[in-house]
Amino acid sequence: MRAPAKELFRDAAFPASDSSLFSSFSTPLAQFREEITWRRPQEICATPRLFAGSPQEGQVKQGLLGDCWFLCACAALQKSRHLLDQVFPPGQPSWLDQTYRGSFTCRVWQFGRWVEVTVDDRLPCLAGRLCFSRCQREDVFWLPLLEKVYAKVHGSYEQLWAGQVADALVDLTGGLAERWNLKDVAGSSGQQDRPRGTERRTCRQLLSLKDRCLLSCSVLGPRTGTRELGEFHAFIVSDLHELQDRAGRSVLLLRIQNPWGRRCWQGPWREGGEGWSQVEPAAQAELLSQLQDGEFWVEEDEFLREFDEVTIGFPSTEAGHLQSLHSGKVLCHTQELPGAWVKGQSAGGCRNNSGFPSNPKFWLRVCEPSEVYLGVLQRPRVRTAGRPGRDYQAVGLHLWKVEKRRVNLPRALSAPPVAGTACHAYDREVHLHCELGPGFYLAVPSTFLKDAPGRFLLRVFSTGRVALSAVQMAAPSPGRREAPPAGEWETVRLRGSWRAGQTAGGSRNFASYASNPRFPLSVPAGAGPRCVRISLRQHCCDHQCLPIGFHVFQVPADGGGQDASSLLLQEPLLSCVPHCYAQEVSRLCHLPAGTYRIVPSTYLPDTEGAFTVTVETRIDRRSIHSQEMLGQPLREASFMAVMKA
Repeated sequence: MRAPAKELFRDAAFPASDSSLFSSFSTPLAQFREEITWRRPQEICATPRLFAGSPQEGQVKQGLLGDCWFLCACAALQKSRHLLDQVFPPGQPSWLDQTYRGSFTCRVWQFGRWVEVTVDDRLPCLAGRLCFSRCQREDVFWLPLLEKVYAKVHGSYEQLWAGQVADALVDLTGGLAERWNLKDVAGSSGQQDRPRGTERRTCRQLLSLKDRCLLSCSVLGPRTGTRELGEFHAFIVSDLHELQDRAGRSVLLLRIQNPWGRRCWQGPWREGGEGWSQVEPAAQAELLSQLQDGEFWVEEDEFLREFDEVTIGFPSTEAGHLQSLHSGKVLCHTQELPGAWVKGQSAGGCRNNSGFPSNPKFWLRVCEPSEVYLGVLQRPRVRTAGRPGRDYQAVGLHLWKVEKRRVNLPRALSAPPVAGTACHAYDREVHLHCELGPGFYLAVPSTFLKDAPGRFLLRVFSTGRVALSAVQMAAPSPGRREAPPAGEWETVRLRGSWRAGQTAGGSRNFASYASNPRFPLSVPAGAGPRCVRISLRQHCCDHQCLPIGFHVFQVPADGGGQDASSLLLQEPLLSCVPHCYAQEVSRLCHLPAGTYRIVPSTYLPDTEGAFTVTVETRIDRRSIHSQEMLGQPLREASFMAVMKA
């Protein structure tokens, strides 16, 4: 008697239907809507397997979907079994196992944590063959399964149409990726931190990185030698090889893989091209024999001329630590904290805006001389209509060296930073590369425009010990407060307590009033009275609040020798009374230059409690004069023409 057929898993959250394929029907993929079917691997081939037996068999190939950017990043997983196991956990039952249930689980790094995503193994097909990504051997299925997981994370396959190789690299490794502009690699204008030097030196740097990193290159428009490549297309740099020509000069060749799986290079180093006449026949035969489907050789000068940018994934150790692209050192210390730009509160814009100091701020303590990478990773906003993809703000990051943690923030931020991104870029992540000495630093991520909302993750990778913490701003009072005028404010917090028989003197109705705590307040000279907000907050639960209030007394200009008791017998300049059963009371006022005393009190004497007095003084200063630049709109890699199966 035959055993009953097993019930295979069907993913209700990402079903085999149009809702998983399309988001807006705005790409050429929509023309295949009626023809796409869903099949499990055992319905596609006789003996499906998860992984290939050799790198050549597992070579990535692109189908109808414009996700070359994602497939280039997937090639990084083939360079490291550690990375592949991290994304595709080993030991999962596959098609020949008794425990196979039709599901697979992958891990994708999302905004600071690894997220496990499970899908069924029904895959989109045309005429019985995979219509999206596949491996060189079509009986190998790790790549189309991972592509399905990534499509589920983004909401649909169509949402993968066009993107950045760097973003996919970060999602598959949890690390960092750098983009180098090949058209302006020797300068600094309009680029975030990148190696400085000549174009030739840059390719020499790629030569040293080829075995440790994924290298990808992109073309962002049609070229003479690449007329069949298509616009906004990404490629894999499979290898770099340096050899001598017949005249003894050094020649650097780069082996490029087109995810389309066909050779489309028409330059002099194509198969049969005139460039090979410069080298020995044996070298020509050896290098041409290495070419796989979709690969071609290109010489260094052509590469820099015909391609627009290179993306480099940071290498990592078996322990999961990143290594510096510049020095090769292990970045074994990491820190990260979330943050947000909130409209009207902490979205101060770039340094061209007077509201810049209101941006989120972070303390970075460097404990020893260190090579440090700091990155600001945005949480993306999915586009609600039109073309697929995700939108990002133009963001930047600046760093100031400060002498101590109790620093006057507005004044510190008026000084030039020790490091900063050269422009505000529309990238998902921007980062700085610095050599920092021991001490405290202030990191300020910002958007280019003021009041542009967004969420981000500040990441720090360092060769030495570091500590990262957020600068805590004044907490808003739960009670009603007078709204302060717009501008920049300096905040001072003073802690105190009322102790029975010592400093709990009660209100001015009692003779013991003069024993209450007293706090000095100095208002510097300026163009006129300063706007000051004074708040008294008691440390208690709502149902245990004491009746509290405060008075402010002005110290006479010639009364430096006047004792405290005599001063407190005078009428206060301003008061926050009657005493209220509230956790916080406050007054907004305008005070002329001078010296003052703030006296907080409870209504009754000998009533014990702890409190904080907060003094916020509006700063009248000239606007910051900065020449912040806005980067170019982000150009995403995909391909424009649909490949016919």
